[in-house]
Amino acid sequence: MKEAKNGRRSFLQKSLVAGLTGGAMLGSMSDSLANAVQRQNNYSNPADLKITDLKCGYVRGALYVKIYTNQDIWGCGEAVDAIHGTYHLVKRMGAMIKGQSPLNPNRIAEQLRKAAFFGGAQSGVYVAVLTAVETALWDLTGKVYGVPVYQLLGGKFRDKIRVYCDTALYTSTNPQPSDYAEAARDAVALGYNAVKFDVDDGRDPNKYDRFNWTASPAEIERMYNAIAAVREEVGPHIDICVDMHGRYDAVTGLKMAKLYEDLNLMWLEEPIPADNPEVYKSITSQTTTPICTGENIYLAYGFTRLLSESAVDIIMPDLQKAGGLGEGQRIANLANLYYVPFSPHMVASFLGAMASCHVCASVPNFQIMEWQIYMDKDEMWKDIVTYDGPRTENSFITLSEKPGIGVEINEEGMRKYAVKDVPFFE
Repeated sequence: MKEAKNGRRSFLQKSLVAGLTGGAMLGSMSDSLANAVQRQNNYSNPADLKITDLKCGYVRGALYVKIYTNQDIWGCGEAVDAIHGTYHLVKRMGAMIKGQSPLNPNRIAEQLRKAAFFGGAQSGVYVAVLTAVETALWDLTGKVYGVPVYQLLGGKFRDKIRVYCDTALYTSTNPQPSDYAEAARDAVALGYNAVKFDVDDGRDPNKYDRFNWTASPAEIERMYNAIAAVREEVGPHIDICVDMHGRYDAVTGLKMAKLYEDLNLMWLEEPIPADNPEVYKSITSQTTTPICTGENIYLAYGFTRLLSESAVDIIMPDLQKAGGLGEGQRIANLANLYYVPFSPHMVASFLGAMASCHVCASVPNFQIMEWQIYMDKDEMWKDIVTYDGPRTENSFITLSEKPGIGVEINEEGMRKYAVKDVPFFE
């Protein structure tokens, strides 16, 4: 942050001195300002700022990138899921943007996307890596101009971003309704006013066939009883989200949506895969349970039919792989035209979380964002970033007012968790 502030201060002071020497107020004020400028770190005009390198590191299921410049100002970004084996793709993008000004995030993102029109730029790993680079550009631009990313995106509608707590009960084997109730009770005790549970379970002994995801009667009973126990435990005023991870067929998806109607869910997430808007619409139109999807959809183009055909009630793009922060805002604004809430999926570190928060603050139709309970408990998530404030308080993240994203990656902290045999910020 110091480099960015000093660089901006130097630029503004030079401009002020130039203006004063061109007018009547020359004298001692001009001399004083000139002397003050000499005492500052002398960075060049932002117009002379150039990208010098793009480096990356991998930690578990996430990619972290850092864009370097000729003025010792950098930007950080993160991508998740579709990033494995992409080291050389990062280096390729770095070669493409080297020497350019980083202060045009939308332009560079479009340049990278169109350059790979036949190379996978519609979805998947290419867009995920592009997402990390684009995010780092916004971070860097905010640092140069001394403003938070949300300001670059047009300002903010809110100061705090509401989050729901994914309880991660999916890590347990064969959890019972009482386990769901206990996990919900613990999350609420931590201050969360919305919780999420996964009910798809390939290990369920009641499954007839691991590959045919038509749920058996016993599976359906398990999925309903688990969430009924949560509702009974937390009462009527805590929001409950349920995720089926797109693993079921339309018959099961509709059946569960109808069964959950009396539990007043915030949403039922991906009862079927997100590939077929017509089938989604058939489910959405037959239930009062809100239907949500979008974490595996890329770019704004991927959401157009879901929205124009009223196929879903809520969208949840993952802003660490859908195309970046600018693209995330475009997705949200597109949804807003159809009066559809925007509720981002989020399984990144606090760098990705805060980056997403800037987008959530910048759009009117933000509803809620995901937060993983393991980020409150696992020390890794504190080690790999630097942030000098509370992360969540009473189910909200306070938006950073620092230049850029407001969260830095901690390379030394990350190193002990880095993926083996892959270059680490080299």
